[in-house]
Amino acid sequence: MTTEATPIIAESEPAPAPATESARPQGPSVHMRALITWLAIFPLVSIGMLLLGPFMEPWHPVLRALVLTAFVVPTAVYLVVPRMLAGHGHLSRKIAARSALRTARKSA
Repeated sequence: MTTEATPIIAESEPAPAPATESARPQGPSVHMRALITWLAIFPLVSIGMLLLGPFMEPWHPVLRALVLTAFVVPTAVYLVVPRMLAGHGHLSRKIAARSALRTARKSA
C-alpha cells in the first residue's frame, strides 16, 4: 500500500478587518480585577467570621478556614465579582463617553 503525498496549496484568504475599540471593549486590567476581587472577598470574609466565628470557635483553624471559604468563594465568584465587574464596565463606558464628548466640544 503506497500513499501519495498531496501538495498543500495555501489559499489566500482575505485579511481580517482591523479590530476597533468599539467592536470589542477592553476589560479591566489584571490589577483592577485583583482589586475588584479583593473588594468582594474581604467583606465576605469579615461578615463570615462575625457570623460563623462564635459557632466555629472550638474547631481547628484549618476546618474553620475550610468552612468559611466554602461559603465565601462561590458567593464571590458567582454573585459578587461579576456584578462588580459589570459596574466597573458601566462606569468605564460612562467615563469614556464623557471624555469623548469633552474632546468633541473642544475641537468644535
